[in-house]
Amino acid sequence: MKILIATGRLAENTVRKVVGEKADVLVADIDIAAFITPKKLIKAFKEAEFSKKYNLILLPGLVAGDFSKVSDELDCKIKLGPKHAYDLGFVLRFADEVEFSEKVPACELLADVRKEMALELIRKAEEEAISPLTLGEVKLGGDSRMKVMGEIVGAAELKPADLEIKIEAFIARGVDIIDLGATLNTLPGQVRDTVSLAKSLTCIPISIDTLDPELIKEGIEAGADLVLSLNGTNMETAGPAVAKAGTAAVIIPDEGNSLESLVRNLEAARRLGIEKIIADPVLDPVGHNITESIVRYHQFHRLYPEVPLFFGAGNVTELMDVDTIGVNATLCGIGTETGASILFTPEYSDKAQGSIGELKKASEMMQLCRIRESSPKDLGIDLLCIKEKRRRPDSLLPEKVIMARASKNWRTDPAGPIRIRIVPDRISGNGGLIVAEHEKAAIAGESAREVMDTLLELELVSRLDHAAYLGRELEKAEIALRFNRSYAQDDVF
Repeated sequence: MKILIATGRLAENTVRKVVGEKADVLVADIDIAAFITPKKLIKAFKEAEFSKKYNLILLPGLVAGDFSKVSDELDCKIKLGPKHAYDLGFVLRFADEVEFSEKVPACELLADVRKEMALELIRKAEEEAISPLTLGEVKLGGDSRMKVMGEIVGAAELKPADLEIKIEAFIARGVDIIDLGATLNTLPGQVRDTVSLAKSLTCIPISIDTLDPELIKEGIEAGADLVLSLNGTNMETAGPAVAKAGTAAVIIPDEGNSLESLVRNLEAARRLGIEKIIADPVLDPVGHNITESIVRYHQFHRLYPEVPLFFGAGNVTELMDVDTIGVNATLCGIGTETGASILFTPEYSDKAQGSIGELKKASEMMQLCRIRESSPKDLGIDLLCIKEKRRRPDSLLPEKVIMARASKNWRTDPAGPIRIRIVPDRISGNGGLIVAEHEKAAIAGESAREVMDTLLELELVSRLDHAAYLGRELEKAEIALRFNRSYAQDDVF
C-alpha cells in the first residue's frame, strides 16, 4: 500500500523522522498541521507533482472538514491519522489491516480495534478451554482464564438491602465468584438467609467463607457452590456434608501453612469422597515469607497439576501501602506461573478498592500472554492508568518568558460563591457526578466542562478569576472521580 502523510511546516521534521521509508510526506503551506483544509491539501498535492499513485492519504488526527471531494478528485482514500505525529510509526503498522476513519483519529480507532480483537480472543479461548472443575458455568483450572473471587466481608451480618448493593457492585466490577464472609459472631440462620438471598440475586457462583462446621453445613443447605475452607480442624465434622452435597471446597493447610499439611488435608478430603477440590497453599504477605509461600505454590502445582489453586492476592495488597494496580498485575503474573485458578480479593480497605477490576483485567492480560506466548505488553488491553506507554515529545521553554506568580488580590464574585463536591458511583467504582452548588441552583454533571458551561450559561459566574478558579477545582473533581479518589474543595490533590 502506498501511503502519503499530510502535515504542516512545524511538524515536518518529526513526521519525516517517525515515518522513515514507510510512507511519503506532503507538507502543506501552513504551519500547524491541524489547520489543513481541502483547498490547501489539493494545492500542496498538485504542486508536489508526485509521480506515483497513492492508495491512502493520512491527515493529522485533529483536522476537521469534509475531504470527500478531494478524495474523488485524487482518486485516493483520505482518512484521519493519529492526533500526534509521534504516533504515526505505530499507526502505519496497521494500515493494511484496518480501515481508518474520516472522523475518528487513527490512534483512538486502533485502541478500540485492538481492544475488541483482544477481548474476542479471550472470549474464544475461554469458550474452548478444558478445565478439571466447574462452578456452574465458571471454569476453573486447566487452560481457562484465572477467575476473580471477591469477598464481601461480614456479609452474613449485613442488612439485605446492603448485601444486594454489594453484590450488584461486585458484578459491575467484573467478579467471577462472590465469597460471603462470616465472622465469629455469625449465626447459622444468618448464613442460611445470606446464601439464599445471594443465590436469588445472581447466577454467579457463591461461596461461604468460614471454618465453622455448623456454618459450612448451613451454607451448603442454602445452595452455596463452594465452601472456604476445610483443614484438619473441621475436616471430619464438615467434610462428610460437603461430600454428600457434591459441593466444591477449598482445602487449606493447618497452622504453619506447611506443604505437608496441605497434602495431608487434600488426601483426607478425597478419602471422604469430596471430588471438587481447590487447594490453597496460602500466599503470605510481604515481610512474612512471601517468597517461601510462592515456592510452596510452585511445589504443590508440580505435585498436583490437575488441582485448581486458590491464590489470595488480597493477603498482599491489603498489607501494603502501595497502589494496588501494579501489585495486582504482578501477582497475576506470579499466579499464572504457579498454576493459580482463583484470584481472591476482599477489596476491604479504601486503598484496595478497585482490585476486582484490576485483577480481572490482569487475568485477561495473562491469558493473552499464554495464547500468544509473549510478555504482557502490546496486547490491546493494559493496566496503564498513570504512566504513559509512549511519551509525547516535550516542549521547549520560549527564549523570552514571563515567570508566573499567584495574585495576592482576591475578591468575592458578586454573582455569589459556589461549592464543589463529588458523588462517586458506588456500584461500578468508576465515575460519578460532579456537583456545583450555588444559592440559585445546583448543577450536576459527569465532566468539568459541562458543569462549567452550565454555570456560565446560567450566569452564576461573573469574574474571570473566579471562572479560572472554578475550572481548576472542577478539573480536580473530575480527575478524582476518574481515579476513584476522594475530593475536598481547595485541598491539594
